[in-house]
Amino acid sequence: MGRIIAIANQKGGVGKSTTAINLSACLAELNQKVLLIDIDPQGNTTSGVGVDKDNAEATLYELLVGECELKDCIIENVIENLSLIPSNMNLAGAEIELVSVEGREYLLKNHIDTVKDDYDYVIIDTNPSLDNLPINALTASDKVVITVQAEPYAVEGMADLLRSINMVRRNLNHDLKIEGVLITMTNERTNLSKKITHEVRENFGGHIKVFDTTIPRCTKAAESTGIGEIIFQYDPKGAATKAYEAFTKEVILNAEKEHKRHKSSYVR
Repeated sequence: MGRIIAIANQKGGVGKSTTAINLSACLAELNQKVLLIDIDPQGNTTSGVGVDKDNAEATLYELLVGECELKDCIIENVIENLSLIPSNMNLAGAEIELVSVEGREYLLKNHIDTVKDDYDYVIIDTNPSLDNLPINALTASDKVVITVQAEPYAVEGMADLLRSINMVRRNLNHDLKIEGVLITMTNERTNLSKKITHEVRENFGGHIKVFDTTIPRCTKAAESTGIGEIIFQYDPKGAATKAYEAFTKEVILNAEKEHKRHKSSYVR
């Protein structure tokens, strides 16, 4: 059964799409079968893996409003082992069209449940808001990775997101757990970046996992996403590439530990 992980923050520009793309690509490089779902109408994740979002024949929008079947909107093997459900600006219209649909918070979950056993991981890139789209993502997910930019007010923004996650957990998805907090766009040469990284670990590290890995601010990472090329191809020896490889190994280690705990409790 595939692990379903949402990449989330209510703020934009904190590395959600870049993290979703590079986590998915690194898992695929490690021979894990991955389904990447772009749930942001901006379609940056779709473009970031080299797919023309404006000419995609079937997208998440068509799926959610019932105009296509799931199999019709999955683009297989955009890179080896990595498939994609694309999005574009049409998805913004789904908010209005679905407002009166009963059980609309479960639409994505109902679709994912039919294919999750076909993948090792399902990674969902969310949009920076708390409308019905990210709620669908959190309702469908087992875990959520929170990306936090190493800049002022990061801690305050996290507190807002944690309240939203708790609301989803109480009302829609009792099994939702926080996989961890990933600090992005760090610059170890500045005292401010060091201070914020310390604040995040100090404020949340006692009760929420903060990943050991941090993602450095890196021009190459932005460039690779902008031209639709995976960073492992664009800058294979770069600092961001090595950081995402280390982060991915932490995610896999989390999964292995959880599997062992479940197996142990089952034996008892």
